[in-house]
Amino acid sequence: MSEQTAHRGGTVWALVITSVAGFMAALDNLVVTTALPSIREDLGGALDDLEWTVSAYTLTFAVLLMFGAALGDRFGRRRMLLVGLTVFTGASAAAALSSGIDGLIAARAVQGVGAAIMMPLTLTLLTAAVPVAKRGMAYGIWGAVNGLAVASGPLIGGSLTEHISWHWIFWLNVPLGLALLPLARLRLAESFGTGAPLDVPGTLLASGGLFGVLYGLVRGPVVGWTGSLVLTGLIAGGALLVAFVGYSVRAKNPMLPMRLFRSRAFSGINAASLLMFLGMFGSIFLLSQYMQGVLGYSPTEAGLRMLPWTGMPMLVAPIAGILSDRVGGRPVVAVGLFLQAVGLGWMAAVVTADASYASQLPALIVSGVGMGLFFAPAANLVMSSVLPTEQGIASGANNALREVGGALGIAVMASIFSAQGGYESGQTFVDGLKPALVTGSAIVVLAAVAALLIPVTGGAARVERAGSPDGRAEPSLEKAAS
Repeated sequence: MSEQTAHRGGTVWALVITSVAGFMAALDNLVVTTALPSIREDLGGALDDLEWTVSAYTLTFAVLLMFGAALGDRFGRRRMLLVGLTVFTGASAAAALSSGIDGLIAARAVQGVGAAIMMPLTLTLLTAAVPVAKRGMAYGIWGAVNGLAVASGPLIGGSLTEHISWHWIFWLNVPLGLALLPLARLRLAESFGTGAPLDVPGTLLASGGLFGVLYGLVRGPVVGWTGSLVLTGLIAGGALLVAFVGYSVRAKNPMLPMRLFRSRAFSGINAASLLMFLGMFGSIFLLSQYMQGVLGYSPTEAGLRMLPWTGMPMLVAPIAGILSDRVGGRPVVAVGLFLQAVGLGWMAAVVTADASYASQLPALIVSGVGMGLFFAPAANLVMSSVLPTEQGIASGANNALREVGGALGIAVMASIFSAQGGYESGQTFVDGLKPALVTGSAIVVLAAVAALLIPVTGGAARVERAGSPDGRAEPSLEKAAS
């Protein structure tokens, strides 16, 4: 089946619908973190149970992203977006109505399933609706909204919990989902991938491998890295992912064609994305605790003070998208990553047990500008490095790698923090925070180096010639990949 390009509602509707749907899925990554004390007071449960209200979502979301993209390619991207929205909205209502911790954990897991179907399809549907020349700006707005959702999750969760109730961090999704369902049905054009049958063995191998690795990364900092389940998850998950790669090289219609990684554009932007989220997620995880536990801010106050970092993409990302249309995505992404690294290193230099907000503000602004410069061009580079029929799975793979990077970042930063410091006092927290931030900065520098390896031109054309029998590339993609 070929791409359907009947644009029912035009670019604006596609941008609004996909951005809001992506916002909902990305927001729920971290929105629960600042609400955990209130949830425990209300529903009970041990510390382990509370951690699962976060982990259950992260695991199902990350594990099923590529499968969600494959479902969209096979059965229709708009149709599966509607399915994902329905599942996510219903599970959000179930989470808000939960009367026990077990019910909340189950609802969070189902939320993750809905989000995994939605998230990769938002970018694919947006790409299908926007002309090539305007994609940079569209990706900029989409990236800004999604980046804001990830980074402001703790602020939104803390504010709703502090001023209304923890239930509202889930009720918030319900009216948004109900409004999006008819809009998506009426205003988005349907599109498909190659029409190949679902790759069941590849899906099982990839999903099982991602689950094992992510389970180990999520639980390792909590129960210890030598725990039997943690080691089993990491080893077995890693083995399944190796088997997935080997299978995909030989399979006729694999879920994720390994030939895509022959393209330096595809490989480079995916490596940069994984490393960026590794450094960023781990840093946000610790800095939000630093502002509350050490500097004494409330969840809302801490979130507001982090807005120069977390909110900056709303201002910068659209501009970054326009720049990427004019000069190409590689230099914009690389500059953004270097600025993010500078910001994290700067923050490591100024944090103390009694640091003033004024001393932190420049580092937060630099980090925010860097984050904003990354999101839009990165999306453009991912989507322009493959053919239209492969954009769904490319989006799913990129999102899955970002989630793995985020989970790995929290695990790595938490381990460094625990080895060098602790929660005993403000000073011991800072003793652990500084080396963790330095590590995060170094990791984001590596992400910038990976971005510089992306070729200036030719991402999609190279992929097409690597895998197409006739060796020809589509002219529009050749231009978009530049």
